[in-house]
Formats: sequence, C-alpha cells, structure tokens
Amino acid sequence: MAPDTLIIEASHADERMLRAMQSLLAQLSPQAPELTLEALEEITTTPTTRLLLAVSNTTEEEIVGALTLAIFRIPSGIRAWIEDVVVAPESRGQGTGSALVTAAIDTAQAEGARTVDLTSRPAREEANRLYRKLGFEQRTTNVYRYTIRDSIL
Repeated sequence: MAPDTLIIEASHADERMLRAMQSLLAQLSPQAPELTLEALEEITTTPTTRLLLAVSNTTEEEIVGALTLAIFRIPSGIRAWIEDVVVAPESRGQGTGSALVTAAIDTAQAEGARTVDLTSRPAREEANRLYRKLGFEQRTTNVYRYTIRDSIL
C-alpha cells in the first residue's frame, strides 16, 4: 500500500463519501443501481456491515478504494463475507486492495468469525491473484443466485 494511504472504517456517510463511492461502484458494476446517501448511511450504521475505505492523505483525503464486510451469526458460528472490493485505477498495483482485504480479515477475526468468504469473477484476474496470495482458497461449490423481481402491488 502506498505509504500515504490509510484504511479506515466509515462510521457515517456524507456527500463527499457518496460521490466517491458512486464513482468506485461504477467501475465495479456499471449496471448497479445508484447508491443514495440514505443507503450509504444505513451501510455505515448497521451493526452487521462494515464499510472499509482506503483514504489517500496526499490528495485531501480522497477515497481511493473500498470494500464492504458483512459479519453475521448463523447456527454453525460467526461468519464474514467480503463484497464490492474496488480500488480506483490510479491506486491499483500499490497494495491498496491487499490492505483493504487484510483489514477486513483482521476485523472479522476480532469479531470471532470462523471464516471469511468472497466471490470474484474469473475475468478479474488481478483480484483473483490477490485473493490467492492473501490465503483465500478457491472452493468447490456452486454459487446460486435468485433474482427477486419487483412485485406488482
């Protein structure tokens, strides 16, 4: 990670953070619905989600990366899930993604999680290399998704 970058956990949302997150998410998932200030505030204040931000100290505390960590209890123990890992193009290759994921693992471990899971599309070759380098193991499993359609009421 660039020496002038810090990983922090967001505890509230504001317009500056919203603009940065909208820009980062557009790179990750162009078809994702637009993030609102209300949704971002909910993410930062809900006890089961943590929004970790990579902040550059050299550019007026610009947000250059982010990930969301969900920590939840199920009958078999406390689990953690990493979602929406994204680093701004100008900050890639400097260890920012590694620092974000490592901070998420540390947070999950401190909360008693037994495992930390994530998914990554095969086309995201750099991200997949990073996850393997950090000790993630590819699982032999099927990932299923059910898309909930808007109901007509």
